[in-house]
Amino acid sequence: MRFRFCGDLDCPDWVLAEISTLAKISSVKMKLLCAQVLKDLLAEGIDYDKVAKLTADAKFESGDMKASVAVLSFILSSAAKHNVDSESLSSELQQLGLPKEHTTGLCKSYEDKHTALQSKLRETSLRLGRLEAVSWRVDYTLSSSELRKVNEPTVQLKLQAQGAESGSTETTVVSISADKFRVLLTELKQAQAMMNVLQ
Repeated sequence: MRFRFCGDLDCPDWVLAEISTLAKISSVKMKLLCAQVLKDLLAEGIDYDKVAKLTADAKFESGDMKASVAVLSFILSSAAKHNVDSESLSSELQQLGLPKEHTTGLCKSYEDKHTALQSKLRETSLRLGRLEAVSWRVDYTLSSSELRKVNEPTVQLKLQAQGAESGSTETTVVSISADKFRVLLTELKQAQAMMNVLQ
């Protein structure tokens, strides 16, 4: 069977297995657990002590607790990614065996944070580094201690790029021969031409 929150694919086996684990906690605690998972997805940080207290009366072990957080994280982020409305999500989760009271709490939490969650997912998906500066110089070597006559130009490229994840600036220095530089320049021009066609 295909589910919208899974991108119109079959539900992963591990999610099916963990739904029975989620059914062991009360619906009120399920809603509070969803709130903690949503805080984590929105980069506000999850309080694992609270999660442990919420799952304590169901006698969850450490692995069960982590699995519950993982399955809720998957369900909520996948539903937001595939733009599933809360009614459809509720129906699909009930088809998978999650009790109606549990799905009501989960879907209420999802509905409240749906827009913020989609914005956060957009912000963190496909992040590429950004080139900040390029400097270059040409060195012409006349001779060296090993060879009397070299007479060969080399190009020194210094690239400064902002890392996609870290946000810090990384500097890379490259020294290449004149022939390799010509090849690089030709390929960069071809890539730029292809990108201009796509715009």
